[in-house]
Amino acid sequence: MSGMTESGVSVRSVRAFVRSRGRTRSSAGDRYVTAFCVAVFLAVAGEPLSDVLAGLAGPGDPARMGAGVALIALAVAALLGTARAVGPVMLPGPDASWLLLSPLDRRHLLGRTGRALLMASVVAGAVLGLGMLAVLGAPDQLVWRLLGALTLGVFASVGGMALAVLAQASQSWQVWLTAAMVALLVLAVVAVSGQLRTVPAIAAGAPLQAVAAAAAGAAVISGLLVRQAWAALGRIPARAVMAASTRAGHVASAAVGVDPGAFTWIAEDNYWRARKLGSRRWPSLPAPFALAWQDWRRLARRRGRLAAILATAAMPAVLAQAGFAPAALGAAVLAGGLAVAASSVSGTRRDGDNPALARLLGVGRRRALAARAALPALLSGAWTALALAALSLTATAMAPGAAGAVVSDAVADVDVWWLFGPLAAPALAAGALRMARRSPVDHSLPVIETAGGAIPLGPVLWAATGVDVAVAGCLPALIALAFPTPEPGALLAAQAVAGAAVLVGYVWRTGR
Repeated sequence: MSGMTESGVSVRSVRAFVRSRGRTRSSAGDRYVTAFCVAVFLAVAGEPLSDVLAGLAGPGDPARMGAGVALIALAVAALLGTARAVGPVMLPGPDASWLLLSPLDRRHLLGRTGRALLMASVVAGAVLGLGMLAVLGAPDQLVWRLLGALTLGVFASVGGMALAVLAQASQSWQVWLTAAMVALLVLAVVAVSGQLRTVPAIAAGAPLQAVAAAAAGAAVISGLLVRQAWAALGRIPARAVMAASTRAGHVASAAVGVDPGAFTWIAEDNYWRARKLGSRRWPSLPAPFALAWQDWRRLARRRGRLAAILATAAMPAVLAQAGFAPAALGAAVLAGGLAVAASSVSGTRRDGDNPALARLLGVGRRRALAARAALPALLSGAWTALALAALSLTATAMAPGAAGAVVSDAVADVDVWWLFGPLAAPALAAGALRMARRSPVDHSLPVIETAGGAIPLGPVLWAATGVDVAVAGCLPALIALAFPTPEPGALLAAQAVAGAAVLVGYVWRTGR
């Protein structure tokens, strides 16, 4: 029998033995309930999905195709990066502890995970295909073009997942996966720059024979990669599978306990655990700044992450080309600035989790918070200024009255919009510090019944902690970006006062 060891024991027999000794077994009633829930979901989602598909009929907007292609390329690159970071091949905790190092055939032991990855790739590919069709449009024969887009998206997603599996099994395939991600990033940059303006238009009007040929080529390449990945399952090192399984177990525990804050610790601890760091003399700085020096040092040791953060400043400009409204663009800019500020407050998070250690350092809480606010304020201010400058340049480059020119002429004509970045930085830093010091989700809070369903109050309050301070301090900037005006001087002054007042008030109140 395939997958049997020298003793004649197969993976299937071992799993059957474990299931027979389990406390619960799925019955016919459980399978009926699952099938019924799936049928109800399809019936409820059928009409909205049909309306979305009907809205795809017609040619796409040429002014938005470049930005749409860039967003799709970035989404695929993000999926590949996520698959590379999480594993992607993993096992449940008991199987990773007891069966992975046993004499069982490893390829058959990991076969269930491979099939689950295949199904997830198919779903992601279907979404990718719909996104491609939404960008390019369907000038004729909507059904056939929809099938072609879905086929291309599914095979591209399956091939990418197979490449990630191969990269987990072999270091040489890691190079190919990295090359694929770099190629997607280059494609996104070239597409958004307008150098390939005619290519998406040609692809949108391609005959069905060309679409079928492209789908056949994608199927052949994807099939070869899947075959190689299935053969490589047995060669994946046990330490790689064990590490991926451990990360998946931590993430599952955090998700079941509805503790989103644990994801930050998981990602940070996994990054630093396998690295050997050299020891250097602590600089001679005043007490509060010496305490905050660890955040600056941690950022200097992750220069790749810093470069990636700065590169994301172009995303609001890409969204503007894709046709987003000014209010959505303003929210995206400030949300990105808050996320950048929150990426540099791990020292504050550790002080909140271990206040006894913070007291032993001999630095007051108020002075420590003021010193730790400098780095998130600098990062968020620089990122927001770059994002607003790129947004203004995009508005200037857009033709007046074009379909993609959603940024008003006021933003394009005024060259001071980038000043909102440094002026909003103190409020963003205060929001990031408040996010770092928030407690775990309180599940004892009541559940609120609304017209849209039941909403648990604990996770909502946890998610709003920190965001409320940032929104209050950035309210003038939000108004200016949502309703642009040729003379934003008054709003700039209001933002300067609001940002400084929010940071000073938060540090003064929290540091008591």
